[in-house]
Amino acid sequence: MKLEPHFSKRLDLSIRLATSKQEVEVAQRLRYRVFYDELGADNRVCLNERDADRFDEICDHLLVTRARCNGSNPELCVEDGEVVGTYRLLRQSVAEVHHGFYSQQEFDLNPLLKRKPSLSFLELGRSCVLPAYRGTPVIELLWQGIWDYVRDHKCDVMIGCASFEGTDPDRHADALSFLGHHTAAPDEWHVQAQANQFVQLKRKALGTFDQRRAMLSLPPLIKGYLRLGSYIGDGAVIDHKFNTTDVLIILPVSKINPRYFAHFGAPTN
Repeated sequence: MKLEPHFSKRLDLSIRLATSKQEVEVAQRLRYRVFYDELGADNRVCLNERDADRFDEICDHLLVTRARCNGSNPELCVEDGEVVGTYRLLRQSVAEVHHGFYSQQEFDLNPLLKRKPSLSFLELGRSCVLPAYRGTPVIELLWQGIWDYVRDHKCDVMIGCASFEGTDPDRHADALSFLGHHTAAPDEWHVQAQANQFVQLKRKALGTFDQRRAMLSLPPLIKGYLRLGSYIGDGAVIDHKFNTTDVLIILPVSKINPRYFAHFGAPTN
């Protein structure tokens, strides 16, 4: 599928899908730069300073590029510039004939998939942006790319892991408790962390923490999903390889706040 590129007048940015193995490798190098060099993931199994796994070859990869290539980052350059942001997309129809969804390693998606056999799921993952570009233009382009992809493939539900830094859930006790008390999925969308990895979200009782401060302390990616109308799965999972505490995002397209359609386009556009 050829995703039509989108452009931002600010910073000469554009977004499109990777079109070759070489461009996917550039996305993997960007992911390594963020996840391993910056955030401290375990790099003992990485080759050639790339974050790569078996899912990469079956996924589509969104790339945000800057028209001019930075001479200090030649390993992030492609034909139309420097890759400064990426997102990995995996459709249910592809996942089912290969390895399943990546997030099934941490969360038991099977009951939800069985409850919703008529819906088409899309997994979002491996989101990262170079530090110098973590502002509105890149985030808006990534969401525009995701939204165009959702419409082109008629996806009904977006799912995926989102992370807190570090492997100590009590470090994020207030924020996790806020999610557990206020954003839990209703029964029809309920998903639970795999039993052998389950970490309780409700680490504090209501009334024992400042809910506003807890909400403000959420990672920006999770805040963005919640603004769109997402639910959070039951339980968190500690990912020691990536040095993160993960939660599951469940975002039915039908639940997206309509005011965002004015910017990205309605589902039928």
